Amino acid sequence: MFRPFFILTFSILLLNCSSSDDGNGGEVITPPSENSTCPAGTGNTPTGNNDVLIWADEFNEDGSPCSNNWTYNVGDNGWGNNEKQYYKFNDPDNVIIEDGLLKITARREDYRGAEFTSTRMLTQDKFSFTYGKVEVRAKLPSGGGTWPAIWMLGENITSVGWPECGEIDIMEHVGNRPGWTSSAIHNNAGHGGGYFGEEQYIQDATSEFHIYGILWTPEKIEFTVDGVEHFTYNPADKNTNNWPYTAKQFLILNIAMGGDLGGNIPSSFTESTMEIDYVRVYQ
Repeated sequence: MFRPFFILTFSILLLNCSSSDDGNGGEVITPPSENSTCPAGTGNTPTGNNDVLIWADEFNEDGSPCSNNWTYNVGDNGWGNNEKQYYKFNDPDNVIIEDGLLKITARREDYRGAEFTSTRMLTQDKFSFTYGKVEVRAKLPSGGGTWPAIWMLGENITSVGWPECGEIDIMEHVGNRPGWTSSAIHNNAGHGGGYFGEEQYIQDATSEFHIYGILWTPEKIEFTVDGVEHFTYNPADKNTNNWPYTAKQFLILNIAMGGDLGGNIPSSFTESTMEIDYVRVYQ
């Protein structure tokens, strides 16, 4: 979610749930624990060949996302990118599982001073990992101003901050540039206006499902769409500035609205949804 010339900061409001510091002075809202039939850990023993499924959410149970797997960022204030949405806490108008799909919806809604609402859900303090293959099968939202993202942050953000923790943007899309998806890396060696990344055109990104993924090894991070590599980050001389990717990272799913990258939101916009079939991690 960090883009050229835009630095994302966390600005989160506390609700009546448990919380923790997110590393930037905000808080991560955690739903109360529940007796769930939707565990994500498989119990499988990884081989190191990235061919064993160790964690997954298949979104097969209708209703709210599994609280054993997901927490929420809550708040607005632009999130460092002049974004227009308020991220609500597990509101069915903005996030729900239906018919085997996770649906994250950005809506035009006056809420606590914001003109739009949406969801940002993450596995922080629930699941994190080092090295592996990630696959997320998703159909992206359409409409000017939408800015969906599938991404990751270093678990140690709470102690070292951003960008030292490292960021891996598996997929971002801007509704004002339909079909153009991007992948990016942010760290001390390159962030804000000097990030590392590439974009590519997917004609039916908002009408068909595609699998957005990474292959993360000690040597490189390879970004793929439907199994085809389109960008690889592999600095030859790895150090703490350009390769903080020896520490665990957690997963994030969200739709932002407007802002420095999302751009203009047309007056005709009412709502748009990102649908996710599954999130899978292999080692």
